[in-house]
Amino acid sequence: MERLDKFLCDAGIGSRSQVKGILKTGRVTVSGAVIRDGSVKVDGNNIYVDGEPVGKKGRAVVMLNKPMGYVTARSDENQKTVMELLPAQMRNWDLHPIGRLDKETEGLLLFTNDGDLLHRLISPKKGVQKVYYARHEGTATGEDVEAFQNGLTLRDGTVCLPARLQPLGAGESLVTVCEGKYHQVRRMMASRGLHVTYLERRQEGALTLGDLPRGAVRELREDEILAL
Repeated sequence: MERLDKFLCDAGIGSRSQVKGILKTGRVTVSGAVIRDGSVKVDGNNIYVDGEPVGKKGRAVVMLNKPMGYVTARSDENQKTVMELLPAQMRNWDLHPIGRLDKETEGLLLFTNDGDLLHRLISPKKGVQKVYYARHEGTATGEDVEAFQNGLTLRDGTVCLPARLQPLGAGESLVTVCEGKYHQVRRMMASRGLHVTYLERRQEGALTLGDLPRGAVRELREDEILAL
């Protein structure tokens, strides 16, 4: 048994203040009775809002097209976090970022409330590829491509798994990795003298940003989750 207001928040009906307003206006019924008191204990059965049945939010995966200026964290006292970009309803789904994009990196960032899925997607053993577009100083060469293919060892001794570097011309490349070490793409590029000036994640597994605008979010369909 749990409080009705908490149940409604966890189900994604709204924030605490929104749920309080919904209850106050008599829009919630439990077993046919209108309930306005959020402290009432419920077992999750026969709960309706505006005549529609309510159940707890199941597995959810959300994609954000992250803009610059936000840190990938659930909370931070001094900086804006990616959680602030989620609609109020989604903030009640107990979502956690899948991996990280640094503050100055833009693009595809996933969130989920499924811990098993989160760990599968960030584990290098699963080989989930992530594709980044990079603008950088200099032009990538065949030697740089080969160095990425062989796996780089960074100056601090960090060993990176083999990755793909695809030069696009002067000052532009695509980088594909299957792990997510700290600032990895930037550090790998810098180790080859290709200092990154702009970075965007464009793809994770088979999932791409598509036409999702910068700063916007959407919930993934079940077939998209399975494809991951």
